[in-house]
Amino acid sequence: MQNAAPNPDAKEVPQVRLKGENGRLLLLLPPELDIPGSATSWTDVWQQLKQRLNAGERFWQPKTPVHVIARDRLLDARQLQAIADVLSESDLELKRVYTSRRQTAVAAATIGISVEQQTPIARLSQSSEESGQALAEPLYLETTVRSGVEIRHPGTVVVLGDVNPGSSIIADGDVLVWGTLRGVVQAGASGNMRCLVMALRMEPTQIRIGDLMARAPETPPSQYQPEVAYVMNGSIRIVRRTDFSKDLLFS
Repeated sequence: MQNAAPNPDAKEVPQVRLKGENGRLLLLLPPELDIPGSATSWTDVWQQLKQRLNAGERFWQPKTPVHVIARDRLLDARQLQAIADVLSESDLELKRVYTSRRQTAVAAATIGISVEQQTPIARLSQSSEESGQALAEPLYLETTVRSGVEIRHPGTVVVLGDVNPGSSIIADGDVLVWGTLRGVVQAGASGNMRCLVMALRMEPTQIRIGDLMARAPETPPSQYQPEVAYVMNGSIRIVRRTDFSKDLLFS
């Protein structure tokens, strides 16, 4: 009986992978592919993950931080929490999620996991004559950003809630907080000095716009009202929203 010849056109089915890198463990999830018979459904991914963690040969130490490379896979809060729980059972700590999907980024932030939303790998290339680059669409988070959580986004971040001390938001666009801002924020992280930081109550640990840094006044005001932080004459200024005009950015 002859063995069947390998099919040169057959594509390798993506699998869940664990990879050590710089003292951390990368959990690489397969992308969502519309390939008949490919093992990319959540059930298949979940089973593969448990098999990898329960394998006899482990190459990590207890409490090793895990960064999930989700790519374009859509994960909801329940699925992310399940990943965090099964990692915890193996004495691993889920620290950060990298994703190109907005819904996955929101789900991660909602359950208190640091997240970096990345632009999709496949995108239109720019000509060398183009000096600028369009920002990603705004990321809206209807949650409290808890201590220890870091949000990174290549556009504007809007938080409908508070930003607690010990947390941070890093955005290539503006940072708008419809609540109390007490953490660290950076707007214009890619170098845009015309970006803004706005909050209903401004008590940040630190504010950055571009490469400039400022802190909130040590003596809090007797009355709080919405404020805006912006760059003018090479420094960050914080003014009441009613006193701010975008004309200041171009003066």
